[in-house]
Amino acid sequence: MPKSKVRKKSVYTPPQGTLQSGTASARAVQPSPRWYAPLMVTLMLLGLLWIVVFYVAGDRIPFMSALNAWNFLIGFGLMVAGLVMSMRWR
Repeated sequence: MPKSKVRKKSVYTPPQGTLQSGTASARAVQPSPRWYAPLMVTLMLLGLLWIVVFYVAGDRIPFMSALNAWNFLIGFGLMVAGLVMSMRWR
């Protein structure tokens, strides 16, 4: 069987209107500030501590007993805020 001809592919050049201008090009990713990681870890630990204190002594702390089930939202909200921050950490 005869061998087929090999075609050379030319280098792809996108259409003129699709290229972004130099001012709108992607920015270089900067590292996070020094305070970012400690704040992230603090939020996660504070949320965990809030839930543990609610379970252990929630009935003896007046403002926690008044919040009742909202304590879970506060604790998990703090932990989720820390986790969302961890996705943006560089």
